[in-house]
Order: sequence, then C-alpha cells, then structure tokens
Amino acid sequence: MPLPDGTDELARSAARGDRKALDALLVAVRPEVLRQCARLLPHRQDAEEACQDALLALARGITRFEERSSFHTWLYRLTANRARSTYRVLRRRWQLEAGGVPLPDPPDPRRTSVVAGTRLDLLDALDAVPPDLAEAVTLRDVLGLSYREIAGLLDLPEGTVKSRIHEARRQVRRRLSDG
Repeated sequence: MPLPDGTDELARSAARGDRKALDALLVAVRPEVLRQCARLLPHRQDAEEACQDALLALARGITRFEERSSFHTWLYRLTANRARSTYRVLRRRWQLEAGGVPLPDPPDPRRTSVVAGTRLDLLDALDAVPPDLAEAVTLRDVLGLSYREIAGLLDLPEGTVKSRIHEARRQVRRRLSDG
C-alpha cells in the first residue's frame, strides 16, 4: 500500500520544522507504519506498540530526513528498526515477568499460529546476526525494498547491499535450520 499523495511534501515541510505538517504526516503514515509493523510482529498489540514507537521516532527524527532516499524508503527503514527493537524489548520484558524463563523455542504450535511462530523464529534469527546484515535483509525480504532503494538508504554500493543480504540469508537460514 503506497503512502497517500502529498506525503513527500509533508515530510519535507516537517523536516524543516513545520509542526502542522508533522502532525498531518503522522496521521497520514500511521496506517502504513502499522501494516509494516504487523508484517514483523504476529500479535496486533505488539504491532501497535511498535507502530507507536516508530511514529515517536519519526516525530523526534524527522529533521534528520535528508532526502538522500525517498521518504517512503526512509520510513521503511525506521519502521523495520523500531519493530525489531520493540520485539527485543517485549522479549526481555516477558523473560523478566516469567522469572527468567526463556521463550519457548520453537514456539509451542498448540498456542502459536504457524505464521506467528515463523515470524518469531525469524525475529530471533535476525536478532542473532550482525545488525548491518539484519537491517539489509529485513529491508529486502520483509519490507520488499529494491536493492537500489536499500543502497541509497544505507549509502552503500549496490554490490555491498547484495553481499550483506546474501550473508544475512545464509546466517538466518543456518539459525532457522538449527532450531
């Protein structure tokens, strides 16, 4: 689902300090941010928490949007990073509340849907690979950005992006098959 028309102009205005533009931008992008968070986090409440975290990060960081990439691509990067971060926080919170009992590994199929269990496994595997690799493969394989978009967003040559994605896939595949 693309962002609404006029979003890029709202982002440029918000980046220059226009508060009304920032408010309108947050309203305009919320549905897409929530949709992207839900692609990574299997439970609606978790996705909504990640969405709120991403929108807060957007509001605080919009002045760092430099237009090296499209706003849409920049937003995807921010959203993917916040969703992964929210997952780590939720996992740590659960472990503390459960008295240090680790999350079931793999997820219990009697209580977790196949799709949700797969996403949890993927998030755990992504959490175990270096952050630069996890970010590249998330942008490509989960959020569907092109190699060119990722290269522009990360300010890297396209070949480096492809190499990172290849290595990330190899490491994630190994971690998923070990479980």
